[in-house]
Amino acid sequence: MTRTLAIANQKGGVAKTTTVESLGAALADLDASVLVVDLDPQGCLTFSLGHDPDQLQASVHDVLLGEEEIADVLLDTEDNVTLLPATIDLAGAEALLLMRPGREYALRRALAEVAEDFDVIIVDCPPSLGVLTLNGLTAANEVIVPLQCETLAHRGVGQLLRTVSEIQQITNPDLTMLGAVATLFDSRTTHSRDVLADVSDRYELPVLDPPIPRTVRFAEATASGTSVMRGRKNKGAAAYRELAENLWKHWEAGEPMRTFEGAAV
Repeated sequence: MTRTLAIANQKGGVAKTTTVESLGAALADLDASVLVVDLDPQGCLTFSLGHDPDQLQASVHDVLLGEEEIADVLLDTEDNVTLLPATIDLAGAEALLLMRPGREYALRRALAEVAEDFDVIIVDCPPSLGVLTLNGLTAANEVIVPLQCETLAHRGVGQLLRTVSEIQQITNPDLTMLGAVATLFDSRTTHSRDVLADVSDRYELPVLDPPIPRTVRFAEATASGTSVMRGRKNKGAAAYRELAENLWKHWEAGEPMRTFEGAAV
């Protein structure tokens, strides 16, 4: 069965795109066939995977509006994952989709046409709770929240969890919240641990293992349009590989997800 995972947080700058790209590459290295979906009009995932959004003739925008077949828009990448790209045109899709019945199901319908070709589909939701994010959550089996380990980073987490609850009640009763992934984690400070403990206690949200450490390699990779998973070894890539193995064991063997501090869910 194809697993569809949404990566969502309406707060920007929490490493959503890095998480999608890195998890996708790590799962591909485990011999999974992976499709990553860029639902952000900024096209950061598309750029990070080596494609210039400004040069593309078709994107997820055209797929959502029924103007292109999804199979005709997919792109290959050097990370061995397949990409459903985004362009700035996607910014206009929200308004157009709002006028259509069943608008929350547009992505799910499109993905159903190619789902049998992939083991895993990962959706990079935009930093908002608009109709594009609703599409991502409605299409997904599970959702992970990247969470920056800094003060006030959890602002909006409650709102996101309420949105997930509403999706479960209305458009996708099978959606499961897997937990949060700690990003920009600094193990040398107690502050990062305190933030995670606060989130875990306040929202009863599991924090998945391992946390993703802060490293300059993420910024360097994003700026150059290359993957942090390629090139010289670094601690950030190693953490994403471990998280991917955690996910794969959960999906394939039914093992409980390992959580930070050793608790299991």
